[in-house]
Amino acid sequence: MTLLTKQNDNSPLPIIALLIGAGIWGMIWHPYRLLEQAGISGEAATTISYFFALLLGLILFRKSIRFSLIFNGEAHLLLWIGLFAGWANIAYIVGIVYGEIMRVLLLFYLAPLWTTIFARLLLNERLSLHGYLVIALSLAGAATILWQPENAFPLPSSFGDWMGLLGGFMFALVNVLIRKDQRHNIQLKSITIWIGITLVGLVCSQFDNTPFVFTEISIGSWLILLGVGLLMFLSSVVLQFGLTYTPANQAIIILLFELVVAAITAYFLANEAMTLSEWAGGLMIISATLFSTKMNRA
Repeated sequence: MTLLTKQNDNSPLPIIALLIGAGIWGMIWHPYRLLEQAGISGEAATTISYFFALLLGLILFRKSIRFSLIFNGEAHLLLWIGLFAGWANIAYIVGIVYGEIMRVLLLFYLAPLWTTIFARLLLNERLSLHGYLVIALSLAGAATILWQPENAFPLPSSFGDWMGLLGGFMFALVNVLIRKDQRHNIQLKSITIWIGITLVGLVCSQFDNTPFVFTEISIGSWLILLGVGLLMFLSSVVLQFGLTYTPANQAIIILLFELVVAAITAYFLANEAMTLSEWAGGLMIISATLFSTKMNRA
């Protein structure tokens, strides 16, 4: 089955694909934390796991790698997609490894707020009333999560918080650039994203305080890295497939399944529970995400 295979309108496969992809992203923090405990930083683990995903993608999508397909007048968009996707994923994974999982995820889900800005600047999409509601709810949710009684302003209080914000910011930019780039196919964009994440992760891993040595990685860690790489490849494919054949307003609701999986796994595997303010802020951000499908004027 290819990414662009025609599907029956009543087929459950696209919805199942979205649930699988969201479920993977909701629990991927656990193997990355196991790798960090084994002495492999989030940056290095991301680099290696996505390199495995890239190798698999290059093999399966090799027919899409042609000079004429890449350099078609918009090759610069692929460059920016790869670069910003690299930063988005590194920030996200480093955030969930070193920060509080649900705080990082909820701040990452501020992406609709940044999307409204980038869509206006890069796609010339004007905001509707829903768009302003998205901005207001997103900001209120972020302020509720970040506010501390001892601080005058609701600013991020940890490295994980900053990474969640940065990841969502870059993720929104990548999504807008992908929409802007209509001359490259899904396979080529996927390969570009994997290359970008691998290269950005490689650069970031050089600044680790405790650099690792390949020969010191245990067999168990290599198996986890390989497994995560396969999961990253699978999630990319199934999400692109699901998004292709599912209406946007339905897809965004299904993808929120990631937060459900993350909340459950964080509670049982990391003993992390959300505070009342995080629940309140999270509900605001989720509401903003649901409204984001109608944020632009026709």
